[in-house]
Amino acid sequence: MSIFQEFVTEDFHIQIPAGNFTFSAPSNIALVKYWGKKEHQIPANPSLSFTLSNCKTITFLRFEEKKTSGISFELLFEGAPKPSFEPKIQKYFERILPYCPYIEKFHFIIDTKNTFPHSSGIASSASGMAALSANIIALEKTLVHDKDEAYFINKTSFLARLGSGSACRSISGNVVVWGKTESIKNSSDLFGVAFSDEIHTVFNNYQDTILLVDKGEKQVSSTVGHELMYGHPFAEQRFIQAHQNLARLKEVFSTGDITRFIEIVESEALTLHAMMMTSLPYFILMKPATLEIIQQIWKFRTETNIPVCFTLDAGANVHVLYPETYKEKVQLFISESLAGYCQSGQFIHDSLGNGIKNLS
Repeated sequence: MSIFQEFVTEDFHIQIPAGNFTFSAPSNIALVKYWGKKEHQIPANPSLSFTLSNCKTITFLRFEEKKTSGISFELLFEGAPKPSFEPKIQKYFERILPYCPYIEKFHFIIDTKNTFPHSSGIASSASGMAALSANIIALEKTLVHDKDEAYFINKTSFLARLGSGSACRSISGNVVVWGKTESIKNSSDLFGVAFSDEIHTVFNNYQDTILLVDKGEKQVSSTVGHELMYGHPFAEQRFIQAHQNLARLKEVFSTGDITRFIEIVESEALTLHAMMMTSLPYFILMKPATLEIIQQIWKFRTETNIPVCFTLDAGANVHVLYPETYKEKVQLFISESLAGYCQSGQFIHDSLGNGIKNLS
């Protein structure tokens, strides 16, 4: 396994034998999609996301120094044991151990909860791994005193990526880029970076309503989906397209050209699902209601000239994106025309956020 030496913590001193932290971390929604990865959770192409505000994970971490070596933790979800989550946390600790050798010195009690409905079809791995990583770095700050805040932010994102790739985009900033690309200064495959160029005011507090079309477990996991990009007949062209679309979005953020924003974002969403439908084995994660919602959004946009658009994750749910200026009209449209396509009529209103928060 390759070790990225810049994030290895070797010299640490335990000064606090026990304590606790609590952090929240939001989910995020990619506008330029990451699909396909290399070893060590390295993305095959760059991605750009909006950080959300309301859909987040809150994680409490208690640490207690111990005499035995090895990874040791207890996991609670909403205060109750959750054995099904434990293998993923075990794997996460094993992956970060070369970078955070101090974790073997402690026993951890992790209690985590989401602000959105569990198993709602909203990916909680990004917010969950981001929140856990923020707690681990808070512990590291008590052990190490020769690093600056920028290092700790980058390392938090780096650790989160080892738990779930997209989690690295939930740490800092309301627009985040992950993956090395020429158009974004300081971009990296190892961690997410906050988009630092000026963003047009039309994108201030941009809105995202998540339509919960299907709250069931996906037929194909994202991990399997990423692996299917190996040998995919259209993979190389897709990776080139992602770089191009990210550069185009950078220009859109500067000019405020919302028509081009809509074109890029919707094309990216449909391209993601096109890659799924043309892999071997091929699969379809959209549902009939997903397609009906897309048609309704297009119809509404044509009839009203309101710049509302959609994006999709690797699932059936639809993210409805729109400027805050049109919040009242779009949310009325959602409740009257789109809610009926949602499972149990459920949807969640959200907007741009800024990443992790220390709630300790």
